[in-house]
Amino acid sequence: MTIEHAIARTKPKPWGSTDLRPWSLASTSDGPIGELWFERPGPAAPETALLLKLLFTTEPLSIQVHPDDAFARSIGLSNGKTEAWYILSAIPGAEVAVGLNYPRSAAELRTAIADGSIANIMHWHPVHQGDVIFIPAGTIHAIGAGIVLAEIQQHSDVTFRLFDYGRQRELHIENAVAVATAGPRESQSPPERLSDARMVLTVNPHFVLEQIDLDPGSVWVLDAPKETWVLAIEGHAQLGLTRLAPGDAVFLEADHAEIEVGAHGLKALLAYPGPTINPDALTERSAAGVNRARHAASCAPQVPTPLAHASLNQPGTSNWPL
Repeated sequence: MTIEHAIARTKPKPWGSTDLRPWSLASTSDGPIGELWFERPGPAAPETALLLKLLFTTEPLSIQVHPDDAFARSIGLSNGKTEAWYILSAIPGAEVAVGLNYPRSAAELRTAIADGSIANIMHWHPVHQGDVIFIPAGTIHAIGAGIVLAEIQQHSDVTFRLFDYGRQRELHIENAVAVATAGPRESQSPPERLSDARMVLTVNPHFVLEQIDLDPGSVWVLDAPKETWVLAIEGHAQLGLTRLAPGDAVFLEADHAEIEVGAHGLKALLAYPGPTINPDALTERSAAGVNRARHAASCAPQVPTPLAHASLNQPGTSNWPL
């Protein structure tokens, strides 16, 4: 049983920022910080299946691609990298690129890498706060300047760069061409609202990403039967013994914790391994939630139940909303 306030480890990047506020007060005196990696505290903490990050961009990132599990294992790595982005802020006109604008052959892709035209054949589109972008392994992608985003991904740091805007960092052209889907990305399913408090942003075999919106003063129970990450993005709350403010993250596993929401509510991201949505991840305990559940039950069609089989503990008869 585990509930831990995650630590944020800084990662310097040439495209990063020297101002991480309001998400972090980490020092940038040694140069721009591009990423914050949220990790379990303690040197002996087991590696997690998922990795939660914040990215801060003042310049475009490299054009890159990540391998799937099969290719990663063929070169001695434990797994590949599928990821999703949640845009926390973006300056006007900020863009990301996901996939190519139309299919190319491997030879055409190599030519575009060699002459630097690959940036011109990417599918660029503007992003705004609250946008969600799913990046399956094999998708060529890039993040433009002026963006702060949260990323949830398989726990892997493997990246194959195709183009790096002259930064003189190593490129990985052979592996990149081998794993890339050299064409437009597949269509992305829209978010699905499960309840007033829960919206599923993306579901895939590797992880589920949700947005939770909790009313001011409400009280909830978060159930985490397996690895679960919570990242606060607006408002404040008390999660177990941890005070949550924007930029704070909590790791839970095989445990549950009460969430006491502050006066301004709480918006947070919730991530856990896929492919199945946890229907019982969040249960409201406040009086308002109980009243809503009772009202819903009173409005539901009544099906007579033989007294011999009636039970307050039967599945589906709980007093708490699912």
